[in-house]
Order: sequence, then structure tokens, then C-alpha cells
Amino acid sequence: MGVICSTLAMAPVHFDREKVFRVKLQDEKQSSILKDLTQTIELDFWYPDAIHDIAVNMTVDFRVSEKDSQTIQSTLEQHKIHYEGTGKQPKATIAYIVLGGALNPLTNSSGGVVSLWLLSGDHYQNSTNSILTVDAFKILIQDLQEEIDKQFDVKDEIAGRHSYAKYNDWDKIVSWTEKMVEKHPEMVSRIKIGSTVEDNPLYVLKVGKKDGERKGIFMDCGIHAREWVSPAFCQWFVYQATKSYGKNKIMTKLLDRMNFYVLPVYNVDGYIWTWTQDRMWRKNRSKNQNSTCIGTDLNRNFDVSWDSSPNTDNPCQAVYRGPAPESEKETKAVTNFIRSHLNSIKAYITFHSYSQMLLIPYGYTIELPPNHQDLMKVARIATDVLSTRYETRYIYGPIASTIYKTSGSSLDWAYDLGIKHTFAFELRDKGKFGFLLPESRIKPTCKETMLSVKFIAKYILKHTP
Repeated sequence: MGVICSTLAMAPVHFDREKVFRVKLQDEKQSSILKDLTQTIELDFWYPDAIHDIAVNMTVDFRVSEKDSQTIQSTLEQHKIHYEGTGKQPKATIAYIVLGGALNPLTNSSGGVVSLWLLSGDHYQNSTNSILTVDAFKILIQDLQEEIDKQFDVKDEIAGRHSYAKYNDWDKIVSWTEKMVEKHPEMVSRIKIGSTVEDNPLYVLKVGKKDGERKGIFMDCGIHAREWVSPAFCQWFVYQATKSYGKNKIMTKLLDRMNFYVLPVYNVDGYIWTWTQDRMWRKNRSKNQNSTCIGTDLNRNFDVSWDSSPNTDNPCQAVYRGPAPESEKETKAVTNFIRSHLNSIKAYITFHSYSQMLLIPYGYTIELPPNHQDLMKVARIATDVLSTRYETRYIYGPIASTIYKTSGSSLDWAYDLGIKHTFAFELRDKGKFGFLLPESRIKPTCKETMLSVKFIAKYILKHTP
């Protein structure tokens, strides 16, 4: 019986008919209503990261179970909270509005009808006095498991082989690191900087010509386990950098004069967990004292304003900061490596998803760093360059004022350590797929981001001492 229970406990999580809502909070009352809901219903916040980050006029994305989705929907309607999305809508629902005294069907963009609404000023109003804009009555994702299955929409060229057009599991990524060193021994070396709590290796790929001391840029991907497009970009970067050396003038110059230290998967244990057990997992997999809840948010674990947010001290929360600054083996490995290379590392870039943003310090305070104007200039041009490929639009600015205040982040830590050019990319998309960006979007995402990173690297090469 014990064996059966153990097997059941480890069965992969399924997300059948779970939904992702997007709401726009108009005032403090609506914000409080949503916060109150979390007391009785478990919500997985996709944006922002946690309930305490919610503020008035913020767009909030959250996942809810099938059994609780109707309660959420009813509450939103009852309190006139807008909720919207781009998921498929049931076409069988009949809806009419009164326009000029006549009944007319109101359809959404997909041809489905929305609900029963009466025109009232600039809004449509139904019998429960819920007020919504016409295109607001939607849900971002109608069936989460369906979207999880659909993200693998690129066929294997050769079954089981690593592919830059697909998401690769950890074993494939490890093999890929070995092959990159074998293929480009004069340009790529693999450095084991530490290991995880589950004793998986943390590998940094050093990319650049090996002779002499030179400026460096540290890049990491996958600090949050479920943000799969992030590790995909780090792999793409190494591939394109080595492939284009000697062919692309800019990349050749960068690799001749700089080193890139690339950590393709920061949160290895969590990443493995998203492949084997729970696609929506965020934290690492460390055990917590006096709690059955697992994991620390590695991007709240850095020694910079670590305990300034009292809402990150609960081990059961997705943004748990850990028992102490740098308590986690992954954090310690990265900070030790960066400290030991501090003389040469001139920029730090970390890659997340989603929301299409390029963020700069600070997150823990609204105060601006001394070189704020310089950072803003780089971010502005970098986002402009990114948009030239597919017209993808990013916004940019300091973390605290662009999204919300955060504590213990890698970006702020690196800046306060002395690396005066630190950036955080929030890659595609803006919420249609969220963390479940289809594989068919990997290459476009990587290609446009590569343009941006190359610009930042050129700037660092030219403008840093």
C-alpha cells in the first residue's frame, strides 16, 4: 500500500480545464476583493508574481482550478471587475444588446457571442449590473492542460535530438553543452560553478577567444523554472555566437574582444521538475525547515534588501525568499562566480518571461541609480533594435516603477556589487500564452532578442572602462 501511495503522490500534475484570468483593477475596493479571494481560493499569480504586488490600475493574470473558476467569474461580475483575454470562447452562448431600441447580436472577434448586455454610456451592462467593455468578457486561457500540450507544436527533425526550435529537457541541454565545447574548443569552455540541492551540476559556458584578459558579460536564463523560453534563448545565443564568428562582423568583433559567461539553466532542479511533475513550478526544490512546502524563489534570495518585504517570508508562497540571503546552493554558486570575476564582468543580463519588458535597477527602491540616464538610453535603443525584426514592442524602465517593487533580486544585487550595467529581459509574450509560449515562437523570440543583446554588448565594449 505504501508503494501505491508513493506512486500516486508523485504522479505528474494535470491542469485539465484550469483557467487563466486577466483582470484590470480600477480601484482599491476591487484590489481588496481580489486579495480577499486568495484567503479561500488558491490562485497562482502569473503577473504580478504575488498577491502583495497587486496595485490599483494594474492588469493581473492568475491561474485558477476548474472547481473554483465559476466562483471567480461570479465574483468578478458581482463587483464589476473587468476581466479579459484572448482565449477561445464558446460559440453556443447567445448574447444581445439594445442599440437604438432594437435587439442586436453582439459578437466577439472570433465570431462567438459574449453575454447578455445593455448599452449604458461607454460600457455594456447586464442584469447583475456588471460593467465591462465589449472585448473584456474573455479568459486568457480556457483550458491550461490543452495549452500545455499545444506548446510542443514543432516536430522533431530527428527524434530525441537537441533542437534550437524546440524546448529541450535538462539531459539534452547537458549533452548540448558538451557538444558545444567539442565543436568549438577554441571558443567555448564549460565551467562547473557549483551544484544544486539535488546535486545537479551548474554549468557556465564561457564563450570568447581564450587569449588574454578581457571585458565580460554574465548572462543567466531559467532562474524561474516554468519560464521555458528563457533557457531556450541562452542556448540560441551560444549557438548563434559560435556559428556567426568569422562571418558576422559585429559578432566576430565581440568574441575577439569580450567573454560571455552564459548560465543556460540557473534553476536546474526546478526546471527538471517542470518537465517531470509540475509544468507550473517556479521555485527551486530545496526543503524548508518546519514546513512541508518545498522551494525558494531564487530571485528573492540575493543579499540586497533581502528582508524588506515581509510578504516573502512564507515557505508556501511562490516568492519565498529563503531562510537567509544566499541560503540556496544555486544562488551561492552564481554569486561566488561573479565575485571572483568582478574585475572583468562589466554587464549582467538575466532573462525571464513573460510581458515583453527590458528592466533596469532598482527593484527594492524607487530611488534611481547614479547612471540612470545611461541605463535608460541603452534600454531605449535596445528595445528599438529588438523591434526592427518583427515589430515586437517592449517597454523599459526601472523595476520598481515599471512593474512593482521587489526585494532580493539578482539584478539589484549585481548592480550594488559594482556591475553598473544590469538588465532583465522579460521575453515574449504579453499574456496570450504566458509561460506556455509555443515552440513555433521560440526562433522569432530568440532572433529579435539576439539583436538587442548584441547592441548591449557593443555598448559595453565601447563605453565601459
